[in-house]
Amino acid sequence: MKQYLEVNEWSIVENGFHREHNKISESVFSLGNGRFGQRANFEEDFTGETMLGNYIAGVYYPDKTRVGWWKNGYPEYFAKVLNATNWIGIKIEIEGENFDLEHCEVSNFRRELNMREGFLARSFNAKLKNGKEVKVSTLRFCSIVNDDLGAIRYAITPINFSGTVKFTPYLDGDIKNQDANYDEKFWEQISKETGEGNAYITLKTKKTGFEVCTGMHFHLTQNSIPVNASIQPIEREKFVANEVVVNGKQNEETVLYKYAANVSSLNYSSTDLVSACKKAIAVAVEKGFDQLLKEQADAWVAKWDESDIVIEGDAAAQQGIRFNIFQLNQTYTGEDERLNIGPKGFTGEKYGGSTYWDTEAYCVPFYLATADQRVARNLLLYRYKQLDRAIENAEKLGFKDGAALYPMVTMNGEECHNEWEITFEEIHRNGAIAYAIYDYIRYTGDEAYLAEAGAEVLTGIARFWSQRVNWSEARHKYVMLGVTGPNEYENNVNNNWYTNYIASWCMEYASYALKYVSEHAPDTYNALISKINFTPKEAEKWEHIIDNMYFPEDKELGVFLQQDGYMDKEQILVQDLPASDRPLNQKWSWDRILRSCFIKQADVLQGLFFFEDRFDTETLRRNFDFYEPRTVHESSLSPCVHAILAAKLGDEKRAYEFYLRTSRLDLDDYNNDTEDGCHTTSMAGTWMAVVQGFGGMRVKDGQMYFAPFIPGKWASFSFKVGFRGALLKIKAHKAGVTIQNQSDKAVTLFVYGQEYTVAAGSEVEVKKTEVHA
Repeated sequence: MKQYLEVNEWSIVENGFHREHNKISESVFSLGNGRFGQRANFEEDFTGETMLGNYIAGVYYPDKTRVGWWKNGYPEYFAKVLNATNWIGIKIEIEGENFDLEHCEVSNFRRELNMREGFLARSFNAKLKNGKEVKVSTLRFCSIVNDDLGAIRYAITPINFSGTVKFTPYLDGDIKNQDANYDEKFWEQISKETGEGNAYITLKTKKTGFEVCTGMHFHLTQNSIPVNASIQPIEREKFVANEVVVNGKQNEETVLYKYAANVSSLNYSSTDLVSACKKAIAVAVEKGFDQLLKEQADAWVAKWDESDIVIEGDAAAQQGIRFNIFQLNQTYTGEDERLNIGPKGFTGEKYGGSTYWDTEAYCVPFYLATADQRVARNLLLYRYKQLDRAIENAEKLGFKDGAALYPMVTMNGEECHNEWEITFEEIHRNGAIAYAIYDYIRYTGDEAYLAEAGAEVLTGIARFWSQRVNWSEARHKYVMLGVTGPNEYENNVNNNWYTNYIASWCMEYASYALKYVSEHAPDTYNALISKINFTPKEAEKWEHIIDNMYFPEDKELGVFLQQDGYMDKEQILVQDLPASDRPLNQKWSWDRILRSCFIKQADVLQGLFFFEDRFDTETLRRNFDFYEPRTVHESSLSPCVHAILAAKLGDEKRAYEFYLRTSRLDLDDYNNDTEDGCHTTSMAGTWMAVVQGFGGMRVKDGQMYFAPFIPGKWASFSFKVGFRGALLKIKAHKAGVTIQNQSDKAVTLFVYGQEYTVAAGSEVEVKKTEVHA
């Protein structure tokens, strides 16, 4: 772990310039607004360790697959969200010397991500090689009010001299992705223009043809008085800038205000891009920096009012959950159903920024409870609109008759992941798509979604599973061969318990969905079965598979086996591993990992988390106590599931340990990989660790259930959830639980198994002494 960031409940603070951790800081201090975002690169030049990152949501490039040995069925490309025009750049020269912190003596360095108000600030003193000393303070944000806009305030004060300072604010589109497979640049220039104090550049992606216009406007002040200085426009290929020289006076602050806009052909026609960009810039200039910043702060107040979790008595835990919620709200707003949530959000390039099963398994619950119902619905519709592609993906692998295999990685519904053990084998992702439909309907009560879209998706998924299993004469059961479960440290295994279980459940739920639609929307049902050529024989086959599916189990130990042969492995516990061997994926050979018993993330336990109501507490406990000590948690998706299950089992010590790990995964760089970007999708799991774990929130038969308990270090914790038109605030404290109904309708719910009705606008206090076992 790297604990160089200050613990602060509302901010992430780096005191002192930690050059050796700068790429980690660039990830952690990232900004975004759902439409675009960026890593926390410096505005001025920096030649030290850095990874430039500016990203536009939904804009991607199909980077040609690069593998040593091509296999039939491999995707032709890996889709990547592109590193787009760098809009924050401000080149600075002081008395003729380029300003670069890598070559300065830096003191009083402080970097702050203010999560309460949504901005990034930085301040420091620097001594250049020429002996000139300056004080710098910067502040920037990506507006969540006007999501085309970003703004920067860059202030510089000479300390020991008066002399010339040259500012060159610029837009640089001559960039590339660090992870480009063939070191290729993905953008072509369409147009550019510069004027005095402004510049615009329009680029187009190769192959996919997305166009993005980026524009800027700047002005300067000294002592809050506008500076009138000669401005020199600069243009070169994929680069536009303005150059201005001012006389900097000792101890007098010169401030450069830079406004920028990013507009894309996702939202505007190509012919209107430049005018739309100019209009956005004009709005920013008219409002001015201070007004834009105030609007930003006010908008974040509203966001925090919806989604904040308050923890009293544990600042590290409080900072962790707020950081996770902040990044989620920066990444996805739900306003555009064409967009989804990449595993790194706007914080890095790893995983290509594409859609994974993380969205359905981890992110949907967060948005269900903290946003309007349509936000989670849009995430489901995203998959429904890609059903045809999922059917095509299955056909490429030999499946037929409308079987659908959703991709492991995608931008447009087409599979673009090219590691065979993932692309062809990690098929459990299909189950996560189905489970998200179930989760959404269970939470919202919107069963009409089954008729609108859900039943059709579920049928395609069920058809895939029914073709993927085969009958084993030896076992007299259906088996599933050659798969990779959630534990990616096991490849090409037979009968992964989780995959078999969720496959069986998917067919069960698809049968229910079709029956529901037939009874409640017969006209829709008739049209659907005609469209997809469904016959009752299919449902009969599904039923036979459900009744005869093989689930590996060790009856002596009383646990479900992760897969056939798992107990043939040498059973070593994680506690017996030398610290120098961790993380395994960076220290061991892949061969050694595959032969070990060690588990990357929840696998059997993922199934028990999804379907806990189907198993008694002792079954949950035996499996948890068996598998957790063998789990290395080297996936960001792992600690949150373990935290929730530990809380369910009343294991406070492990629940708290796993919560802290998931909430501070990036802040403390647990897995030594934060420099690649933050683990955005798993951050929703952190929210679940509090709400479903410590809060014990469940939905059963259309009603809310809570069973909170408080980790020993905490004085209290509280959270809000929206549920079927009601807004509830739950506060757990040492004496019990307070339920506040902040809506205009009465709500009936259960606390520790007892029923309570909370009138509109009122609260109910449940004291622990009143709760009977």
